[in-house]
Amino acid sequence: MSAIKLDGNATAAAIKDELRERVSALRTKGVTPGLGTLLVGDDGASRSYVTGKHRDCAEVGVASISLELPASASFDEIADAVRELNDNPQVTAFIVQLPLPPGIDENAIIGLIDPAKDADGLHPENLGALVLGVNPTTVAPGPLPCTPAGIIELLNRHGVDVARKHVAVIGRGITVGRPLGLMLSRKGTDATVTLTHSRTPDLAAEVRRADVVVAAVGVPHLVKAEWIKPGAAVLDVGVTRTGTTSQGRAKLAGDVDPSVADVAGWLSPNPGGVGPMTRAMLVANVVDIAERKLAPHPSAPYATLKGTS
Repeated sequence: MSAIKLDGNATAAAIKDELRERVSALRTKGVTPGLGTLLVGDDGASRSYVTGKHRDCAEVGVASISLELPASASFDEIADAVRELNDNPQVTAFIVQLPLPPGIDENAIIGLIDPAKDADGLHPENLGALVLGVNPTTVAPGPLPCTPAGIIELLNRHGVDVARKHVAVIGRGITVGRPLGLMLSRKGTDATVTLTHSRTPDLAAEVRRADVVVAAVGVPHLVKAEWIKPGAAVLDVGVTRTGTTSQGRAKLAGDVDPSVADVAGWLSPNPGGVGPMTRAMLVANVVDIAERKLAPHPSAPYATLKGTS
């Protein structure tokens, strides 16, 4: 029997319907949420991703503020653009599209983002709040990293309960693997997480123990059917460009071998699984930040920071 599809497109559409109502309610209070983006250079994949983010914003009524710089931009020019977005009252939150051109210290640029306007949830202060917020009912986190949040939301909305389950995360990157482990193991989510990576001995054996598998390494078809516990939920996150089609479009491959569909109980497609959820959760972060500015949580890490008055 083939796995049940974890449909990111349909789930993201449902989330955007809900966000549209929340944005409408904010507008009645005189608040129009706005997403800012900073794109440096003209990488095709990055431009396509930013365009998709602004399209999602338009669908729910969130304003878009776009800044672009050439690939030759210096660190100081990029830093000035970040400060401009920090200071722009129309920008509720914003992202710096990665990767930045070679030679630019990405961590330093991310560190310049006002934590209260960090739409990606990747500022060190917000990641630190996630570490401290083991009990999110008493310590409110800042904006959550979008892909991990999208993964958990996708599972929840398909009725896949991770509480008391074993989750194997393949990949230790800062945008997916590391924050996902923290989010899954928080009180209220209550999964047991094994964070695996390229140096993990007998990776297949670790994955085979898991009730939920998240593959986020960017190695085409790394995860094989024989690695998967029958009935497990498998989420294919990593994407690798493997060539181009005769029409000039990119050929993409996920981290999960197609044969996994014959073993898994649930499977997110790639594309059409976690990708749309990442974009939807980005817009959700913007709306969350706008709502929290009106009624900040007393323990929110950015409740008294610039831009929250």
